[in-house]
Amino acid sequence: MAVLREVTPEALRRYPDPECIALRSAIARSEGLSVGQVFVGNGSDEVLAHIFQGLLSSSDSLITLDITYSFYPVWAALYGLQLTTEALREDFSVDVNRLSAQKDSILLANPNAPTGRALDLTDIKRLVDSNPDRLVVVDEAYYGFGAESASTLLSEAENLIVTRSFSKSHALAGLRVGYALGSASLVEGLTRVKDSFNSYPLDASAQLVAAAAIQDGKWLRESSQVVIENRVKLTGALLDLGFEVCPSSANFIFVKHPDHEGRVLFEHLRENNILVRRWEKEPITDYLRITVGTEKECAALIQCLAEKCAP
Repeated sequence: MAVLREVTPEALRRYPDPECIALRSAIARSEGLSVGQVFVGNGSDEVLAHIFQGLLSSSDSLITLDITYSFYPVWAALYGLQLTTEALREDFSVDVNRLSAQKDSILLANPNAPTGRALDLTDIKRLVDSNPDRLVVVDEAYYGFGAESASTLLSEAENLIVTRSFSKSHALAGLRVGYALGSASLVEGLTRVKDSFNSYPLDASAQLVAAAAIQDGKWLRESSQVVIENRVKLTGALLDLGFEVCPSSANFIFVKHPDHEGRVLFEHLRENNILVRRWEKEPITDYLRITVGTEKECAALIQCLAEKCAP
């Protein structure tokens, strides 16, 4: 906020740096990468869209999970890619052996949404190493809440690209900044796509604030730890109410109650001005995705659910 307050009228009269050098340099330093290995865009959704458009062709097939971020099929259809899905196991874990045996490019959210489950770094490395000729995209939108990042594999993996967002762990959703980490050749391809229709996707103030956020590693660690601690407490309280809770490395948890329909619990919470997410999709129709809030918000949620689910 201090950086934002220092933005001058003079800075806003001029076009922003189209190459976002200061921001990309800050990200590169934090990751131990070169500036040429960092791409930034107007939110990680835009970055992912550029990957679909620039790094995958209509002749490619792409594999993702059958329960994951709902926008992946939208982009695949928009850019004419054949999308296939790999089923999760009953406990929502990923069958890495089955994925490794496939030859097509892979797109994974890690931690996955809406389940919150995360793959170990060794499993991601197996996927990357199993076929060096295919692209592996790891969407780390929920980076920072306990999952291992695939960015540490970039020094030896030319076929890997990692995307992230400032919206969750940095609590800057209104800023609309996302980025990708990958080989210089992959980043150069994304840059050509971006420059073909908009050389200035990030305004001057967004670049300044995002760079300051990256440099404030102490705040990120402390803030993320608060979310992790609240997640642990919320998980325990929900288990006490009889809920089944999927292991989570995100800032949300995925739960269901064996004795109550997800739709009924969803409506009960909504009537009390508590909003969670649910899907009319098997096999997750009875599951709720609950964002980890403040201690006060979590207490209100538990109190509301106890009205329906108290043992």
